[in-house]
Amino acid sequence: MVTEEIRVENIKCAGCVKGITNALLKIEGVETVAIELETETITVSGTYERNALIEQLGHMGYPEKGHNTLFKQAKSYVSCAIGKMS
Repeated sequence: MVTEEIRVENIKCAGCVKGITNALLKIEGVETVAIELETETITVSGTYERNALIEQLGHMGYPEKGHNTLFKQAKSYVSCAIGKMS
């Protein structure tokens, strides 16, 4: 089992945390997800492909630190809203 931290951008609230957690737990091999809102740090454990995590996070608007764009910021608002409703 591997445990790693991924620092991302655009995590704003509990809705973001819920949406990210739900999405990452659907990835094959991901066993646990913990998110620290204040530092925008995601800790993932399991036997997964790191690229799958990064791709899913980017798709939702939460890219790794240093890879943010205006488009990804906008996508994060949509993901946040979905997380709040689910």
